Amino acid sequence: QVQLVESGGGLVQPGGSLRLSCAASGFTLAYYAVGWFRQAPGKEREGVSCISFREVNQYYSDSVKGRFTISRDNAKNTVYLRMNSLKPEDTADYYCATAERSWCGTNWNRADFTTWGQGTQVTVSS
Repeated sequence: QVQLVESGGGLVQPGGSLRLSCAASGFTLAYYAVGWFRQAPGKEREGVSCISFREVNQYYSDSVKGRFTISRDNAKNTVYLRMNSLKPEDTADYYCATAERSWCGTNWNRADFTTWGQGTQVTVSS
């Protein structure tokens, strides 16, 4: 069964850090572009970051650039999102997803991604 499972969310104070994990089962994650998305209450789901096959390219939204880092561990069939200097506006449900191709593309967006995890909640609050 093809599945993505996110973990690592939680409650953190402003300025703190979290590392989200996206673990795949039923297929080899390394062959595909993987994106992280987030959805805050009352808002549309937005793209946060994307990583291509063999980490050839990584992309970040302007709102997280310089604070978040995406990476992949092919041996563990997992992609990570390291989030530093967290802000209250980062509060959202975070989802990982795979595209049916190995590259993100400079104009990567939600429509390119077909397999989704169930999400993990991140709350940034004092």
